[in-house]
Amino acid sequence: MSGLAASASAAPSLPSWSSLATSRFTPVAIAAPSFRTQACGLRCWIAAKLKLRKALKRHHGWQLQRNLDARGNDKVPDYLEPASQTEKRSHWNMHLAYDSGGEMANTSSDTLDSSTVHEISVPQGHIPSEISFAVQKEEYAVSRRHSNNEPSLCIAVIGATGELARTKVFPALFALYYSGFLPRNVGIFGYSRKKLTDESLRSIIEANLTCRVDHHENCDGKLSEFLKRTYYVDAGHDNKEGMVRLNSRMAQIENIGAANRIFYLAVPQEALLDVALPLADGAQTKQGWNRIIIEKPFGFTGLSSQQVTQSMLSRFDEKQIYRIDHLLGKDLIENLTVLRFSNLVFEPLWSRTYIRNVQVIFSEETSNEIQGRYFGNYGIIRDIVHSHILQTIALFAMEPPVSLDGEDIRDEKVKVLRSIRKVDLEDVVLGQLKDTSGKVDRYTKSMTPTYFAAAMYIDNARWDGVPFLIRTGMGLMTNRAEIRIQFRHVPGNIYRERFGHDIDLDTNELVLRDQPEEAILLKVNNKVPGLGLQLDASELNLLYRDRYNTEVVPDSYEHLLLDVLDGDSHLFMRSDELAAAWNVLTPIIHEIDQNRVAPELYEAGDRGPINAYYLAAKHGVRWDDDCQSCTICLL
Repeated sequence: MSGLAASASAAPSLPSWSSLATSRFTPVAIAAPSFRTQACGLRCWIAAKLKLRKALKRHHGWQLQRNLDARGNDKVPDYLEPASQTEKRSHWNMHLAYDSGGEMANTSSDTLDSSTVHEISVPQGHIPSEISFAVQKEEYAVSRRHSNNEPSLCIAVIGATGELARTKVFPALFALYYSGFLPRNVGIFGYSRKKLTDESLRSIIEANLTCRVDHHENCDGKLSEFLKRTYYVDAGHDNKEGMVRLNSRMAQIENIGAANRIFYLAVPQEALLDVALPLADGAQTKQGWNRIIIEKPFGFTGLSSQQVTQSMLSRFDEKQIYRIDHLLGKDLIENLTVLRFSNLVFEPLWSRTYIRNVQVIFSEETSNEIQGRYFGNYGIIRDIVHSHILQTIALFAMEPPVSLDGEDIRDEKVKVLRSIRKVDLEDVVLGQLKDTSGKVDRYTKSMTPTYFAAAMYIDNARWDGVPFLIRTGMGLMTNRAEIRIQFRHVPGNIYRERFGHDIDLDTNELVLRDQPEEAILLKVNNKVPGLGLQLDASELNLLYRDRYNTEVVPDSYEHLLLDVLDGDSHLFMRSDELAAAWNVLTPIIHEIDQNRVAPELYEAGDRGPINAYYLAAKHGVRWDDDCQSCTICLL
């Protein structure tokens, strides 16, 4: 108690609040008001405030902050509330003085013109209430702002008027804002070369914004708040000047303290460096972190990708760059590591000892994007296989990481990519959609594939000899996204004769499916109820629509943007992963180009090239059971 008493005695003595409340300025008699005397009065207020700020810090600051900490809330103490309209006007005048500019705010009473400054008589130990209220209120606000110093966040969408930004990025940002994952003081900035205003951009964004089923409560209010925090910056003809303007507008809404920024580069690869390099020089904050999101495809060749990577790393750190592939934001991908590493029943089986083959399947029935993306220069190999398919294989086949940290996971993924064996041309099947409507006939002279199937092998101790069959295509009969793991046969199976000549019927399978409906399926052999011994291959299924509320599943862009905000990089390709993926595909791309391999044509809504089934049979694999009626599958 003696220590406590000593501490209390060390606190500065405080003047009584009643004496503060009763004190007032003595009026100054002035013959006629003039601009000079009015300016003089304003400067007097400022000079007095500067002096009183020091006095308050010395006499009241310690006790005020201690009282606020003891109260544990943000409510302004009653003794800081204004007592009259006169005090409110005094408070307003002081803030006008500070907002008017730095020179006036920094004016000292020692430098004021003595002929125009009328000395204000303040009794010792007393503080004028008008000044005391304003200064105390400001001291209170400053103390709370520093104690709850939440960093501000600005998100800039470069290429804001493009289709990707309008239909995917802005809706995902609004969904995150509605759910409370973005701070309420966030600033959303659109940046492009079009001549628009803030209101014009808001109208464009609003046309594509809707609330999810679980976001209908106060949807209009949230939408209005979001749009008010959306601003437009005209890039003009020079990105250097445009980025300076973007930086200036961001700085206008940022806090004095920490300020973080995210830049989503929704631009074509050809324009990436034209935007990224000026951004690095003119739009990065120095008060917090900067994160740059880059859209796929990541280069046209391994060499061009390396050049872009080197240019980016000359201006940004590796940890700042997030190479996004929206297909990796699916729950199927996130569930890979969860299912394997959190369930003892699966982890011991995850190797060549028990797994016979792995199938990675991704197909879409729509062909709307084919004209712009697949019949162009990139094709399905550079767009889908390079990122989505190889990243899926890497996450599936990697060794257990040291932790769930993004860098630890990426360390293991890159080891898998470096271990993939060189793909032979004989183990590749190319296809191209044959469209009979006449809409894409002008592309039929192109050799760019819209379908790709291949057999890959990982040369390491865990997966040696296990074929990884991949199949991806556009314009096929169904939308499918799944990973199918087929296990080896039971050695010396005593029930083998019960399955007849088709021994594949007794194969156990684990299916992780995202489309057509999310599910985890495990195929097991089971006795049919009744007399006799009849076996049946049944499925133990976990259908997400039965177990979870799948109507409110967030979009993949929401997942990935939230990961960027959290600094979680495990679903984004690092530079060494990017190079390793190109090392896998570059040789086969060169062979295809040199030999001018013609893709096999297939009809829209079909299963794809027939040679894909011969390829699977060559490696002792039967494609998934959607083709058991096909003649080739029964060979």
